[in-house]
Amino acid sequence: MSDLSFTPEVEKILDFDRKHLWHPYTSMSNPLKVYPVKSAAGATITLDTKGPGEATLVEAMSSWWCMIHGYNNPEINGAIIEQIGRMSHVMFGGLTHKPAVGTAEKLLRLIDHEKLNYCFLADSGSVAVEVAMKMALQYEFTKNGDKTRKSKFLTIRNGYHGDTFGAMSVCDPVNSMHSLYSGYLPQNIFVTAPSVIDTLPTSNFLRSNPEVFEGKVDWNERDIIEFEEIVRARHAEICAVILEPILQGAGGMRLYHPQYLIEVRKLCTKYKVPLIMDEIATGFCRTGEMFAFHHCRKYQKMLNIQPENHIDVYPDILCVGKALTGGYLTLSAVVTTAEIKDVISRRDSVTGGCFMHGPTFMGNPLACSAAEKSLEILLRGECYNQVASIEAQLMKQMYLPLLNDLTLMSTVIKHMRVIGAVGVIELRQVVDSAWFHEKFISKRVYVRPFGKLLYIMPPYVISEAELSKVIEAINQILREWKFHLENKKLLL
Repeated sequence: MSDLSFTPEVEKILDFDRKHLWHPYTSMSNPLKVYPVKSAAGATITLDTKGPGEATLVEAMSSWWCMIHGYNNPEINGAIIEQIGRMSHVMFGGLTHKPAVGTAEKLLRLIDHEKLNYCFLADSGSVAVEVAMKMALQYEFTKNGDKTRKSKFLTIRNGYHGDTFGAMSVCDPVNSMHSLYSGYLPQNIFVTAPSVIDTLPTSNFLRSNPEVFEGKVDWNERDIIEFEEIVRARHAEICAVILEPILQGAGGMRLYHPQYLIEVRKLCTKYKVPLIMDEIATGFCRTGEMFAFHHCRKYQKMLNIQPENHIDVYPDILCVGKALTGGYLTLSAVVTTAEIKDVISRRDSVTGGCFMHGPTFMGNPLACSAAEKSLEILLRGECYNQVASIEAQLMKQMYLPLLNDLTLMSTVIKHMRVIGAVGVIELRQVVDSAWFHEKFISKRVYVRPFGKLLYIMPPYVISEAELSKVIEAINQILREWKFHLENKKLLL
């Protein structure tokens, strides 16, 4: 941008970056402009610029949804500094250490389900999905013999589970960024995704403003029909169901009704199909509950269903990552039940009871020290109030004003949804990434749209004033986007 300038030293760094570094989902021949970050604290990042003052941006993405406690959190900093004085890494084969044990213990407390007690520590979200899929396959092969037909995964369209090959095979083969590889991936089973709703019936804001959402959060019984038909007809082929509970992430930021997940659990139980839930993006209070599948428990309580009649909604295998370390270091976990664990661990199996996976950096002590402290912060429960405040502000300052802006709603906005610390504006046209990137930087806000989605998932520590700045920038840029499309004669 014309209002930002850099020292010769920083310009040299940017030049090398432009020539040699490949950024995510970016062309090397026509790269998206990048900006040098000097430091970060709380919900802000400061660019390495020259001249008077500093260019500090309000960061509304939590560094791709993981930096939930903010940058430079003193407690997590302290835990890492203390741990690095002991050891930064030691292999997990035949050894263990306090940070790994503490991470698993606190994670299981947060999951809060009596059946989920066995934890595999991996090193990224995609790897967690690979581990979960291998668990499901090894479970079926051990239980039913290695000639079993139960080797396909059933999932819903518009899903996203990662960039590695197993994970890509359960991402939407048509609408995802991985369609290029469809001929090289295992052929799994896909059904239509459930209807998108504006917020959840469990939303705190909805419960105090029910009239705003009339007709916009209803359960559509037809949503489950195709899923039910496929499970009934093909359960002998299906080794597991895998889906993102309640909120689909990079496949479209699609929010769906908790009743759908309740029905899925019922069908998986009936047909004895393990259920994998990918909570890599939704876990750790992002949607207002500690894990997205917890909304099913809350929803049934809201309906005044007696506890003895509740459907116990839980995953047989749960994947978590991203925010597990508070965004500090890469770490993920796969948590499963005694049923899955006991079958895989049978001594008469072809593996002698060993689960066949073991990343080099599995249970990394430095990452686990950050995770243990991050989970300790979550266990205090302040995150519930933080996320509820973000949700209320997004509703009052973004959702409601834009909903009543008939000009924008009829020209550039197709749909909006808000839940917890997630705000999504679905546009009518694909965004111009470079255009939006420059516009947000100029307003000293960092937001990274993709596809047709303009969305934010801010750190929980963001202040009311900082979030107001983000929302104001979004409102202004939407109007500028409309003007831009009109000038280019691109407005639909």
